[in-house]
Amino acid sequence: MVVNNWVQQVSLKGNVIGYQTPRACGTEKVIEEDRMRKFLSLILVALLCCCWTTQAEIFTSISQMTDLIYTEKELVQSLREYIKAEESKLAAVKSWANKLDALTRVSTSDPEGYLAHPVNAYKLMKRLNTEWSELETLVLQNPSDGFISNMSIHRQFFPDEEDETGAARALMRLQDTYQLDSEAFSKGKLPGIHSNAILTVDDCFDMGKTAYNDADYYHAVLWLQQALKQLDGGEETEVSKADILDYLSYSVYQMGDLPRAIELTRRLVAIDPSHQRAGGNLRYFERLLSKQLSELKQEYEPASEEPIQLGTYRRPKDHLPEREAYEALCRGEGIQMHEARRSRLSCRYQDGNRNPRLLLRPIKEEDEWDSPHIVRYLDVLSHMEIEKIKELAKPRLARATVRDPKTGVLTTANYRVSKSAWLEGEDDPVIDRVNQRIQDITGLTVDTAELLQVANYGVGGQYEPHYDFSRRPFDSNLKSDGNRLATFLNYMSDVEAGGATVFPDFGAAIWPRKGTAVFWYNLFKSGEGDYRTRHAACPVLVGSKWVSNKWIHERGQEFRRPCGLTEVD
Repeated sequence: MVVNNWVQQVSLKGNVIGYQTPRACGTEKVIEEDRMRKFLSLILVALLCCCWTTQAEIFTSISQMTDLIYTEKELVQSLREYIKAEESKLAAVKSWANKLDALTRVSTSDPEGYLAHPVNAYKLMKRLNTEWSELETLVLQNPSDGFISNMSIHRQFFPDEEDETGAARALMRLQDTYQLDSEAFSKGKLPGIHSNAILTVDDCFDMGKTAYNDADYYHAVLWLQQALKQLDGGEETEVSKADILDYLSYSVYQMGDLPRAIELTRRLVAIDPSHQRAGGNLRYFERLLSKQLSELKQEYEPASEEPIQLGTYRRPKDHLPEREAYEALCRGEGIQMHEARRSRLSCRYQDGNRNPRLLLRPIKEEDEWDSPHIVRYLDVLSHMEIEKIKELAKPRLARATVRDPKTGVLTTANYRVSKSAWLEGEDDPVIDRVNQRIQDITGLTVDTAELLQVANYGVGGQYEPHYDFSRRPFDSNLKSDGNRLATFLNYMSDVEAGGATVFPDFGAAIWPRKGTAVFWYNLFKSGEGDYRTRHAACPVLVGSKWVSNKWIHERGQEFRRPCGLTEVD
């Protein structure tokens, strides 16, 4: 959208590239405008090609998005070099024009007298035969070739429409989870943070259109209303007020607010009486409202003058039954940590049952929750180890998948927004050392555990409530190593805001702390799944979240964690 607006501004204003349009010479103006049209055409072709050759889902990983920052910086430098070359070329053309302008003023004042001098006659022949050809060659030079070539190299790494849409949906997800109104977002005001990352009228309008195209009229109303508010406040924009009112009035109608839909449509008709849909929509809305009032035997009440904001309309229910509890925990609300429970929690040094590797340097262990028992280990990973793990994982990051509960097939899902990579001990001694450390701390063998999974969360990155253990009794993946007995979760970064691990069933929230790890059992000693361990990774509001998971399986633990005698033992 930013690039499109820039191209529109260039075509409308003709002076965005950085030089003044010459007025003294009509020929120069034509040359310049022609060159500009060709250059813009090349840019548009390059940008359109991006949509065909890009890698999708960049928005799901902050790590991969950081590479785009440096790509954009390089393209800006390339653009500046183009501008410099174009200005140098134009200066040369201007020099030619000034020289020839002076000559033609003299020659046309007395053509015969001018040509009477043999030198002037010779120089006229020479100019028209040789020098004008040189000028033609200069004009035909294309300084944009280097820039377009650079664009062609980088365009395969550009985000595509799916990335833009995914990032827009991520902002809406953050808006819902952390109860942020559109105005706060548009002004860059996030909890504890104020930055110059603002959203323009056009940005808000595009957010609203993204929601509208998804038939998500709840979010469409919020963002279109914000676009209208900023436009009414005098902000310059490319989008028209009529377009905003058109989308907004229909979205409000879809939310069931007929009086406000009528009021907005009347505003649309007032500024654009010939609008192709407004008149018909207005008559339809008025008939529908009249019918409803007649059936309910109520009097007409004008639309509320209060602006539409967060809370004006109720967000529609979705597939997640514990949505409200989950999002409240992400905000730090509803945590069930009362004094009686707190008194049962403690911290200690843990040596892994006299494990030789932990005797001289026992691990620090803190209770996070009593039942089910969740512990946090401190100083599990060093900064150097974290950086090495990230270095190994970055080239392998791919969109994280989930197992379809019906088919058992791995697939991507909107409720898991991150990228992950799998590392094994043979990749680097650091991975082998981390695996051994997990075995020493937990007392469980990692011989049957899964590879170390490294995950990086993108814009609004999350993983909605889920179980780590399989609930499919005949899951073929469980035949050899059994179910996921336990989860060992390493936090490899601090997160400025959001990103907690929450357990909606019993109201716990665990916040990321770099270098620490949390551990819990997913199965009872009987082998039955502990359904209380349903948990979620809250959307990352600000920051970049890195974690690594080690899922420890049942096989090989027979004497390390013996079976219990009851189902929930």
